[in-house]
Amino acid sequence: MTTPSPALTDAVRDRVRSLAADELPAYVYDMAALRTHLAGVRAALPERVELYYAAKANPEPEILAALRPYVDGYEVSSGGELAHVGKAVPDAPLAFGGPGKTPAEVAQALELGVQRFHVESVYELHMLASLAARLAPERRIAVLARFNLPVDDGSLDGSSLAMGGRPTPFGLDPAQAGEVVALLTDGSCPQLELRGIHAHLASGLEAPEQLAVSEAIVTWAAELAAHHRILLTEVVIGGGMAVDYAAPERRFDWTAFGAGLARLADAHPGLTLRIEPGRALTAYCGWYATEVLDVKHSHGEEFAVIRGGTHHLRTPATKGHDQPCTVLPSEAPWPHAWPRSAAQGDLVTVTGQLCTPKDVLARNVPAPGLRAGDRVVFGVAGAYAWNISHHDFLMHPRPGFHFLGAAEPGAAGEA
Repeated sequence: MTTPSPALTDAVRDRVRSLAADELPAYVYDMAALRTHLAGVRAALPERVELYYAAKANPEPEILAALRPYVDGYEVSSGGELAHVGKAVPDAPLAFGGPGKTPAEVAQALELGVQRFHVESVYELHMLASLAARLAPERRIAVLARFNLPVDDGSLDGSSLAMGGRPTPFGLDPAQAGEVVALLTDGSCPQLELRGIHAHLASGLEAPEQLAVSEAIVTWAAELAAHHRILLTEVVIGGGMAVDYAAPERRFDWTAFGAGLARLADAHPGLTLRIEPGRALTAYCGWYATEVLDVKHSHGEEFAVIRGGTHHLRTPATKGHDQPCTVLPSEAPWPHAWPRSAAQGDLVTVTGQLCTPKDVLARNVPAPGLRAGDRVVFGVAGAYAWNISHHDFLMHPRPGFHFLGAAEPGAAGEA
């Protein structure tokens, strides 16, 4: 059974009710709620922990701009993100990560003056060195070598998505550490400077597990530096802070995580620690609002077919969860000559318009009396929602976008 959408604010509720049927589906973002959340996250983190936003989570320009006062930079993972984020937040520090970087993308990053490169392989290291020698011969390029580190204490067991600690295409194998250090310190790559270590091992971890993983990464980096007698000044411990779609009122414990990072930073005074969350920063500020087109009875169950579907909000299909939602009963009279379909029971499964049984957003929603024309608002839709969805399947109209309170307090207007 799914749960109500969290913190459906009055501003969001009023905007959803005000939209005409042909203006749905729509994404509605509460920018004031986003800023409040960001301020709390920033306040929980110690001074020596840098906060970068993983732009892949939600790259809407309005979101990127709202984040700028609270983050130290942005992590991007493609040439498209490089150009897009650079335009949306000019002059913001960028870190270029992700596997499978092409020579054209690396060249683009060098020409744009990207401050950090997260190197994923020996091949990529050679490619970056060659391009840097040709395109940026006067610059020293900061490199953080990404390693797929083993974690043996069980802290990754609860992960919903693992990028490390097991065979994956992400990062360097720890057995290659000596080769990488040599290439970056023996003069083979004179334009490149080994600044530190990057590791992003998993997503969906709570604060205690995140702290255990962070400590393992920092300890490994410190031991690597001591063994090779090199100076490392930065360690990226990744993102992946848990967002619980089944219990959206539960939030990642930023206060406990920040306190743990403070202890870790104090134990390693020469290191700057950096985190790169995405989903955990923006998920709770976004809602996907739509309208019930029909309520159908089938083999003892009831289904509400909505405008839109998983081609707009793919996360419930890909992660296999029920997207939390709230029903807003329509107050308008039924405008059509034909009868209004309605649920007879208490539980309804909400599906979209796609010609596939996988187009399910939430199962067994408590919605007695749900009718065609009522509205359904899906919460926790501010990250990995529209931007990862298969928009063009069946070529339905694209949703609208509404940014409530997009301007800072005291500024004029709202989107």
